[in-house]
Amino acid sequence: MLGGSFCGALVSGFLSDRMGRKYSIQVGALVWCLGSVSIGVAKSIPFLVLGRFINGFAVRICSAQVPVYISEIARANLRGRLVGCQQWAITWGIMIMFYISFGCSHMKGTVSFRVPWGLQAVPGVILFIGLLFLPRSPRWLARKDRWEEAENTLALLHGNGDVNDPYVKQEMEDIRAMVEFERRNTDATFFELFKPRVINRTHIGIFTQIWSQLTGMNVMMYYITYVFAMAGLSGNNLLLSSSIQYVINVLMTVPALLWMDRWGRRKTLLIGSSLMMTWLFANGTLMASYDHPAPEGGVGGIKAVSWEVGGPPSKAIIACSYLFVASFAITWGPTSWTYPPELFPLRIRGKAVALCTSANWIFNFALGYFVPPAFEHIRWKVYILFGLFCAMMTVHVFFCFPETAGKGLEEIESMFQEGLPAWKTRVAMEPTPARLHGLDNPEKPPYEQEGV
Repeated sequence: MLGGSFCGALVSGFLSDRMGRKYSIQVGALVWCLGSVSIGVAKSIPFLVLGRFINGFAVRICSAQVPVYISEIARANLRGRLVGCQQWAITWGIMIMFYISFGCSHMKGTVSFRVPWGLQAVPGVILFIGLLFLPRSPRWLARKDRWEEAENTLALLHGNGDVNDPYVKQEMEDIRAMVEFERRNTDATFFELFKPRVINRTHIGIFTQIWSQLTGMNVMMYYITYVFAMAGLSGNNLLLSSSIQYVINVLMTVPALLWMDRWGRRKTLLIGSSLMMTWLFANGTLMASYDHPAPEGGVGGIKAVSWEVGGPPSKAIIACSYLFVASFAITWGPTSWTYPPELFPLRIRGKAVALCTSANWIFNFALGYFVPPAFEHIRWKVYILFGLFCAMMTVHVFFCFPETAGKGLEEIESMFQEGLPAWKTRVAMEPTPARLHGLDNPEKPPYEQEGV
């Protein structure tokens, strides 16, 4: 599945530029349904692997283009909240699928896993049908010279159908200026993402996704049963206690959706990495201080569960694990999907976000191979390692990640052209007209304000 995800993320950029954001997501939904049916009826391992590859391909088309689509149709002051809904939907999907799988595990025969796999097609069908009633991206329409459609779509989204609405008129002016500016360049390719004018943004977008993986959140999601087994839980208690993290993930994403646009991206990321570092170091310290070797072969015959912790320290480890999940859910979870689409200009946004998403899945794939043997051989030091990653990302975010909250997408492009240091940027309470070098030469816009 991870291999298909990597390929799908790269292809999605080309699909998005050719077909548009909406139709690309619909293609992903159809491919997802095909993959889900394939694994649901698979009679052999190769056929199962093929179905998983198809599913991975579909997941990355959608995960790369959904945030692009939402960011291009959302108001600037609501963009974080709306794009963050993607992460909230992911948390719901993870939780629901866990409980479906847990319930089906009590069935006899192959139906216990065929039912959950087959049910995966249902969200794909809902997504495909739902998109039939949603508009296309006005920015993509403008880039294709479909100006009347773009204006009508903006009016429908933000002006109750009134093309003379002040917000709609200002947005159209900014989009027109951006499209005219970008037409002075050749068609976008992946190579353009590494040219001097854009490479800083590419580095920020890619590292947003890399750091999201290196927080250790997916390690926690995939292997929390290992951690709780080390803490002495077993059987249904182990599974149900592990499921609490999924509930926490759903609930704690909600505050981020409500207030992320007010907090800003930088502050959210900085606070999140600092909190996660605290819980990781706490877990590592507790395990280093109170652990003892597990029986030969590991707890329950799992080599990765190579040590145990009992008594009050085990309860503290469980509590810190839950606090870690809560800290991720309210900060890096939604922000890591919201931030990359905001960084790039229209002409390369689809390809850029696809590349950033590919980085996410490369590291996801690598961690899947690293963590089990790491638990076996370096034990509690795994937590210290991920805690150090969180410390590194805190420094990186502070010095390199500018604030984008509250700014129009065209306004963000102007901010990058100004070259303002990241730590001097702040949340914009009201979007201002974009100022693009090469189209005009106004005075420096008021980005240089005190901020985190």
